[in-house]
Amino acid sequence: MDRLPEPLPTSVSLRTLFPNAAFVGGDDIVARDAVEQSQACHPGVLFAVIRGTKVNATAFVNEALARGVAGLLVDRPLSEVPVTQCVVSDVRRAFSQVCAYLAGSPSSHMNIAGITGTNGKTTVTWMIRAILHRAGRTAGVLGTIEFADGVQSESATMTTPDSRTLQSWLARMHQRSTKSAAIELSSHALHQGRAEGTRLRTALVTNITQDHFDYHQTFEAYRDSKARIAEMVAPGGILGLNLDDPGSWSLQSLGSTAVPVVSFGMSPAADVSAQILEESRRGTRFRIHLHGQSAECFTALIGRHNVSNCLAAAVSAAHLGVSLEDIVTGLEQFRGVPGRLERIDCGQPFDVFVDYAHTDDALQRCLASVRSLTPGRVLCVFGAGGDRDRSKRSLLGRAAAAADVAIITSDNPRSEDPQAIISDIMAGMAFNKNKQIVEPDRERAIHRALTLAQPGDCVIIAGKGHEREQIVGLERLPFDDRAVARAALRESSLTGVGSGFPPEQRRIA
Repeated sequence: MDRLPEPLPTSVSLRTLFPNAAFVGGDDIVARDAVEQSQACHPGVLFAVIRGTKVNATAFVNEALARGVAGLLVDRPLSEVPVTQCVVSDVRRAFSQVCAYLAGSPSSHMNIAGITGTNGKTTVTWMIRAILHRAGRTAGVLGTIEFADGVQSESATMTTPDSRTLQSWLARMHQRSTKSAAIELSSHALHQGRAEGTRLRTALVTNITQDHFDYHQTFEAYRDSKARIAEMVAPGGILGLNLDDPGSWSLQSLGSTAVPVVSFGMSPAADVSAQILEESRRGTRFRIHLHGQSAECFTALIGRHNVSNCLAAAVSAAHLGVSLEDIVTGLEQFRGVPGRLERIDCGQPFDVFVDYAHTDDALQRCLASVRSLTPGRVLCVFGAGGDRDRSKRSLLGRAAAAADVAIITSDNPRSEDPQAIISDIMAGMAFNKNKQIVEPDRERAIHRALTLAQPGDCVIIAGKGHEREQIVGLERLPFDDRAVARAALRESSLTGVGSGFPPEQRRIA
């Protein structure tokens, strides 16, 4: 009989949890709950005063006090505060540890795989869950698309939730006897210590290329944030690194006797490797070599980057004791992730895929995957997000050179002028010889691509993937690339497909 989950702590003593912390205005803080939002404060709660990049929580201390907080968690003492303050060097990380303790430290009772990387996090977490299900184990997932505890799921609000939400979901899994979980760990979350107090059995770094420089500023800072995943691995766990990716493999020095590095990749030198046997528009057949064993495997996903994702998932599953047979069967039964090279098929004589690729590396991989399998042309609809890393916009334009026709449009413009974003993208396309079309209206851009497509062509609609809204200014407007594409294809089936460039379409050299 399975052991019942242990009861959750009713309170936490910060003096016990942080014996080296300083206390001002009292000897200890005993709290029944912890929050980082002042409007969530209530009697008996600990308020974490976090100095954010945009908002400084010190401005909300008076509101927190008015709501009856038990004490404050701060990085420097605040004057004229009538409650006890616990002073620590890093409030974010300390807050995460408090949340983990109050949730019963659920990760210590579970097998958790943490996945970070510029691309592939969502696909790998879903693959791990599929493999574990095949092996007869329930598994939870926390990531970009959904939060799932093994029984119920909800749409995700961000890739890695805030500390309190993260620990709450892990506690739900433990209470429901879900013994395993695969969680995405974004660079923001790792840098902010949102998952502090979470212990991993396996940590995977899929790749590290440019992204989020608006937050991290430099590649080195971005990589260092990703590297923090190694600190979360419990003794006896492993750190899985992609031997084919220089960014991922640059972290090999983080391995140790207690936490060894396991490499994966196409190279035969990798601990877990693959040999491609056949690629088609319907999937990829390959031979997987895993710790002295080998087997033939088929994945319905296209592209060598997805074979790499299969290997990453296999590394984690094997360390959790899953047999190679169940790993292969789990991967073969896995049909993909919403919005990740998701096929849109309405009977049209050309391929259409919706993909989340929103970095230059991801777009290059995506286009390269379909290029080798497409007898006709490759058409790509893409844009770049507003109020985000501007430096990657021209790189996205350069990556689009792999398409025969590039249609530049809006992604989530947010507060920026869509045309200004497009101009930044176009700066990277100055020397591209492919056809370029500018259409700021994303729905019209998708229609144009599908109208242009001829039999044997492939249309990639990139950037938003599974998302079901478009952020324009302060509004979140309903918008789903998949739904727009299906509606356009059904309309085209009545009016004719592949009619070429309509006269009104504007071409930019």
